[in-house]
Amino acid sequence: MFKVNNLTAKIENKTLLENFDLQINDGEVHVIMGRNGIGKSTLCKLIMRDKNYEVKGGSITYNNKNLLELETYEIAREKIMLISQNPISIEGVTNAEVLRTALREIKNENINIFEFNKKMEEACKALDLDPKFIHKEVNVGASGGERKKIELLHAAVLEPQFLILDEIDSGLDVDALKVVANFINDYHKKTDCSILIITHHPNIIEYIKPNYVHVLENGKIVKSGDYHLAYEIESSGFGANIMVEDDRNE
Repeated sequence: MFKVNNLTAKIENKTLLENFDLQINDGEVHVIMGRNGIGKSTLCKLIMRDKNYEVKGGSITYNNKNLLELETYEIAREKIMLISQNPISIEGVTNAEVLRTALREIKNENINIFEFNKKMEEACKALDLDPKFIHKEVNVGASGGERKKIELLHAAVLEPQFLILDEIDSGLDVDALKVVANFINDYHKKTDCSILIITHHPNIIEYIKPNYVHVLENGKIVKSGDYHLAYEIESSGFGANIMVEDDRNE
């Protein structure tokens, strides 16, 4: 489904990923962990074609399409969605307006308003999110935790098949983290989508048990394992867990 092969990328002459490999099959949940500033978010931005990053070699393919040859809006139409660390605010446009417009583009037909509103209200309930945000400007006046929930509201409506979560756990208190994690688990069960989670804390793994956890160091994955690897990292730190590269990504 999703494969990164021998990817090397830099920004401002600084290499962040080097000969990076990763494969995520249909329905799998993967977590990439690593120290702060190690380049974890770089992969997210490359997938969505952030032009500030220069690709020096390699490929990123999704359903046999080279994402490096597509524009961001074309990647979104492939049902790939990124929830970033700091979701932006959009003044003058409500969440409902953004989502109706996006759905019309996806479906190329008029949207049933009753079903549309019902779906948003159900998602707000599941996310413990005040439904007033449906008709508020995108992320305007929202806290960090509310912004993450609003982005997941968008996911519930747009139904991506590949969901990328860049530090979705940052800015969430204990209760909000549990709500968000349960929502992601339910969404994964409902859609059988593939999920990539970027984090440097194992907290979210308490609730979401991924198929694989990968450790990123020096621009590449140096170790992979199941979710227990995250607990090893919590106990002993990243230094003790970067000794050998897992052969799954060779």
